[in-house]
Amino acid sequence: MSQYNYCTDSSTHETTNKGARMFKKLKYDHYGYLFVAPFIIGFLIFGLYPVLNTVFLSFTDRTLMSRTFNITWFKNFQLLFADKTFITAVTNTWELWLMNFIPQMGIAFLLSVFFTNLRLKIKGVGVWRMIFYMPNLMMASAIAALFFSLFSYYGPVNQFIVRSGFVAEAIDFIRKPSWMRGLVVFIQWWMWFGQTTILLMAAMTAIPVSLYEAALVDGAGSLQMFLHITLPLIKPVMIYILVTSLVGGMQMFDIPYLLTDGRGSPGNSILTNTINMYMKFHSSKGHIGAASAVGLVVFLMTSIVALLIFFLLREKHDEPVKNGNREK
Repeated sequence: MSQYNYCTDSSTHETTNKGARMFKKLKYDHYGYLFVAPFIIGFLIFGLYPVLNTVFLSFTDRTLMSRTFNITWFKNFQLLFADKTFITAVTNTWELWLMNFIPQMGIAFLLSVFFTNLRLKIKGVGVWRMIFYMPNLMMASAIAALFFSLFSYYGPVNQFIVRSGFVAEAIDFIRKPSWMRGLVVFIQWWMWFGQTTILLMAAMTAIPVSLYEAALVDGAGSLQMFLHITLPLIKPVMIYILVTSLVGGMQMFDIPYLLTDGRGSPGNSILTNTINMYMKFHSSKGHIGAASAVGLVVFLMTSIVALLIFFLLREKHDEPVKNGNREK
């Protein structure tokens, strides 16, 4: 009888200890939720709520000065697509981004290949990376003020080209649409090509040298190694650069806004999506609903294009499998 009681007490004690250990482990697991909680709360308040609120406001006629509002459903979108200013803003945004991104990728690619070429053995690569990245660290307001001063009618650029005899009269860069568009494109390229160069250089230096050595043994040339080794292995980084540049380009605001009167002048030549949204928000009535509609359309447009990029440039091993074989 005493032996039975001893076994019973022993098993009960083991069960109690096991339960205590599980409770202690569960208690420690809660600490993880405490560390994650600030991020989740911040995301819900400053990330998810503004997006959902923007979607809701885009279907209303709410203004800054009105206490009440009505649900207008798709009226804001109908007025938006009938507005020539909106079409101009969308066209300008795409043109300015493409004119900036294409040379940005091209020059960044050439610089990356040049500085990562092992045969050249270039010294001070880290210093060059710092120099390339420095424009990205400057505030947009400072850059806009700098270029506005340089290219103003009586600025240093006009003084130089007039005194040197390149032109008879000073060029009004700020008020001529073609020059202003070129200036915005150049500033955007100058600000961001350094970051693109650094990302591509990092991707290229991460490629194992043994792959190139094996290709040389097999008789592959420089072009073949670039097309069949370098490009496929840096493809994920290129997709990342393309998508992030697209998202930033669709939100282009600070440089076009600060260089002019804040309305996309001259002649709406640098009017972008975000400037158009800002103008609707700060109109005479402060039409929040119309501004939210612009923001929602830009968001959907950017998301669709980004998904298309991922779909068209996805890796072959990501394609669906049928009957045990990959689709060809």
